[in-house]
Amino acid sequence: MGDTTPVARRGAALLVRGGRVIDSTGERRADVLVRDGRVAAVEASIEPPDGARVLDAAGCVVAPGLVDLHTHLRQPGFEQAETIETGARGAALGGFTTVVAMPNTEPAIDRAAVVREVLELAVSAMCEVRPAGAITKGRRGEELAPLAEMAALGVRLFTDDGRGVQDPRLMRRALEYASALRVTLAQHCEDERLAAGGHMHEGEWSSRLGLPGVPAEAEELMVARDIALARLTGGRVHLQHLSTAGSVALVRAAKAEPKDGHRGVAVTAEVTPHHLSLTDAAVASYDPLFKVNPPLRTPGDVDAVRTGLADGTIDAVATDHAPHAQEDKERTFDQAPPGMLGLETALAVVLTDVDLPIERALAALSWQPARIAGLDAGPVVEGRVADLCVIDPAAVWLVEAHRMASRSRNTPFAGRKLTGRVRHTIFRGEAVVVDAEAQR
Repeated sequence: MGDTTPVARRGAALLVRGGRVIDSTGERRADVLVRDGRVAAVEASIEPPDGARVLDAAGCVVAPGLVDLHTHLRQPGFEQAETIETGARGAALGGFTTVVAMPNTEPAIDRAAVVREVLELAVSAMCEVRPAGAITKGRRGEELAPLAEMAALGVRLFTDDGRGVQDPRLMRRALEYASALRVTLAQHCEDERLAAGGHMHEGEWSSRLGLPGVPAEAEELMVARDIALARLTGGRVHLQHLSTAGSVALVRAAKAEPKDGHRGVAVTAEVTPHHLSLTDAAVASYDPLFKVNPPLRTPGDVDAVRTGLADGTIDAVATDHAPHAQEDKERTFDQAPPGMLGLETALAVVLTDVDLPIERALAALSWQPARIAGLDAGPVVEGRVADLCVIDPAAVWLVEAHRMASRSRNTPFAGRKLTGRVRHTIFRGEAVVVDAEAQR
């Protein structure tokens, strides 16, 4: 990233004209000129240079490209559901210029060789793909993976996502090691013994439907444990896909603790668009499209995570984009795998269903997740790599599963009209999405 990031071919000029720029420094009306893959000028009005391509941004917001901390690209090993190429195309259509690819592949991303394979597969992708490394070998939770050799290749986020690290002693060692490497551990917060056998949230709806449930405490026990371990070790822990009111309260209390010199609880947290917008009542249809891990929770939990996002307790919105082949999602609810698509709808779901100023939504989808992952999604200023998205906040569009870039179709938002759509995405100075259409 920064000065070492590859950029578009030299001589290419692009003008984004008539937009409202929103970034970490604030808001202003400005045109943005891109040349040689970088932002060349940001001024109130810029005349197009000879031969420049002009992208209309009238009525739109121009922002740093979105950054997803939590994407399942399935490659290597599960290409029938997704590939790096198709996932990256969906990401670009959703305004993302960087995604962090989860390591629950086959083989797992638990050593340098697999990190290199993912990086090589992503060379021609329509967004930057940053692999997350596994915390433990094979994600089995038994022995630490070689974190240092993966960190030497630029990996800055490590997780066994899909499984939480169950052994607290092993997690303590991992946090101590991560602290020395100056990397972040991301935790799938679930006590497997307490969650065992559950297929949805344990509560009123699970009782009505006769489905075994996962109690909120299965998440909250892990959240509390890892906050305590972060406090003990000084390591940085990022809590993935929080879904309960209790989890939000634990993070809020941890962030409010007084700092003692350089010590304090180094904790960040994310929430998914579906946990911000859907409740466990959606499972009444027994449709496996609404099966996800952690499960959809109660209206009270949804209100709590929305409040946590609004007040800064929750730092980021992450998609947990989890494609599955159609035949797998067409199984009965108890047999179907959990997971939902998210890359193309994330921004629109947040803008439609969450009462949040657009500048706060963009912070949670762009520069704040970038900071957590050790990436650069700085302000739109001269000299920066031109990773940008142009958003029409008033556009209304219909979610059509068959039109999505993913190899899979498991979106819970199919048939819904959403407000707010990415019009253009610029990746390393190249317009990879124009007028909501992928350009390659």
